[in-house]
Amino acid sequence: MDLIYQLGPILLMLVLFYFMLIRPQQKKQKETQRMRDGISNGDQVITIGGIYGTVTAIKDEQITIQVGADKSRFVVAKWAVGSVVAKNEKENA
Repeated sequence: MDLIYQLGPILLMLVLFYFMLIRPQQKKQKETQRMRDGISNGDQVITIGGIYGTVTAIKDEQITIQVGADKSRFVVAKWAVGSVVAKNEKENA
């Protein structure tokens, strides 16, 4: 019986740690991966470096984005996309 009283608080802390830290992080990672997998041509994105651009090509784990008035193109890794600002309405409609 003493063992239960000694291990109870430790087990409770482990369960709380899981539900307060690990589980939310896993959900966020899944959501981010879904967002990156859903990127299509014409979407406006922001990279984790703060570059705004429009997706012009997608190849495996690389994305080509077009930025600025001179229409410069950058090839970035798919994991470098921080968020999608606007989805391309033509392809989604």
